[in-house]
Amino acid sequence: MDKTNPMRILDRAKVPYVVHDYTESGKIAAMDVAMEMGEDPEEVFKTLVTQGKSEKYYVFVLPATKELDLKKAAACVGEKSVVMIPSKDLQPTTGYVHGGCSPLGMRKQLRTVIHESAKDCKRFYVSGGKIGIQIEMDFNDLKKVLDFRLADIVR
Repeated sequence: MDKTNPMRILDRAKVPYVVHDYTESGKIAAMDVAMEMGEDPEEVFKTLVTQGKSEKYYVFVLPATKELDLKKAAACVGEKSVVMIPSKDLQPTTGYVHGGCSPLGMRKQLRTVIHESAKDCKRFYVSGGKIGIQIEMDFNDLKKVLDFRLADIVR
């Protein structure tokens, strides 16, 4: 398997991780991925990209079981409001496609907020940067490779 940007970033920082390949399943929704891998959906995180009134982009990372609360999300980044970006804008903005968007290795580092429940996860799973690839790692290692803050961003 070819290394993805998130894997190269983790390798450079000497952060241990495990790659899970579920490409055969064709699943992209976070809940489906958690079920396919037989993992706790509270530990499988999805990466959502939004745009604020200011036109700045923001990344929100939350458990598969949760929905992003747009009001809470906007408040925690100091925006009046945020909206999900259209799928067609995802790749030009982040370098990733829908279903394979990782908070690691985006085209440009965007302000990132992760749901506060992540700090309590025994294991932390995020997209490996490609549909069908998940990375499992220790959440505490994430701060070595990603600038983010924790907040309550879900309904």
